[in-house]
Amino acid sequence: MTYTKLHQFFKFISVGVVNSLIGLSLIYTAKWFFLMGDLAANLIGYTVGLFISFSLNSKWTFAYKGNFATALIKFSITSIIAYGMNLVTVLTSIEYLGINSYLAQALGIPVFTVASYFMSKYLVFRNSNC
Repeated sequence: MTYTKLHQFFKFISVGVVNSLIGLSLIYTAKWFFLMGDLAANLIGYTVGLFISFSLNSKWTFAYKGNFATALIKFSITSIIAYGMNLVTVLTSIEYLGINSYLAQALGIPVFTVASYFMSKYLVFRNSNC
């Protein structure tokens, strides 16, 4: 992996860490203080996180110069796919593996992150300079 690609990957991971901390905090807050179920709490956390992720990744990680409306549509579609993968992981962990729902929420993050990175790099922001 070249320095540029490695640097880009670490930027994406940095955005992901910030995004995950905010999203997971919102998920846990919704569950603990507002007694929301896993599905609703997860949706809130990831919705807010998606706005943060699109903004930071398009400008900072991928230095995207293309049409932002088109990128936002592509990003939304790929995020739905990655979110679905996350949700399957979370719900399977809870329902079939008997994992605590708070831990299961955290286990869904790497699945979402890896899927999101590759779709962002090769589908959403592929016309960028990096």
